[in-house]
Amino acid sequence: MLLSLFFTAPMLAVVWLTALIIALTVHEFSHAIVGKFRGDDTAEKFGRLTLNPLAHIDPLGFLMLVTIGFGWAKPVPFNPQNLKQPLKDGLLIALAGPASNLVMAAIAAGLFRLFLSTEIVRVDTMLGAFLVISVLVNLLLAIFNLIPVHPLDGSKLVDVVTYRTGYEWISRWLMVNGPRIMLVLVMISLMTSFDPFFVIQIPAYFGCDQLLGASCNTLLGMYFGG
Repeated sequence: MLLSLFFTAPMLAVVWLTALIIALTVHEFSHAIVGKFRGDDTAEKFGRLTLNPLAHIDPLGFLMLVTIGFGWAKPVPFNPQNLKQPLKDGLLIALAGPASNLVMAAIAAGLFRLFLSTEIVRVDTMLGAFLVISVLVNLLLAIFNLIPVHPLDGSKLVDVVTYRTGYEWISRWLMVNGPRIMLVLVMISLMTSFDPFFVIQIPAYFGCDQLLGASCNTLLGMYFGG
């Protein structure tokens, strides 16, 4: 847990927390700016069209994230009535968040490779750790949000597919039961030895390896003494 890391390796905890805050902020800002581009200024009116982390951090969600490892940021509001094509535009707004995290992961990995190849930064520095952690955090956040249950971003993809295939009842069922499904999965992860979120971690770590050109696990083990 991030909280325990503050007692064992406070500098790395700060690095991890910083990477997480940046990833969440860019994610939510991306929802807001795409909504603006698609004709809806609701997020802007609520002060969400900003890269100020304070505008996007939910106090309770952030506390949960630090203490138990699962949390949330403030959802970015949008009004479908302001969109020319509510279904399509709603999907674009939703996917903007995960897409921005993939871009952030690629940028962090590119800087990591550049710094190492030019020997500007050594791999065992705090900046090196920040870049590696940023790659992994952004990949985890992107893949997690693509889970197709409400209120995650992937639910909008389900809305489009079920609308076009005539199975809207699936979308409605997931909207009602999605939060319950997520709660059950989180409880299983916290209270048992089985982690249902391994389906997120496997592609995230694989992507991290590919982007960095090195084993993400090995690098993290070096930073955290594993």
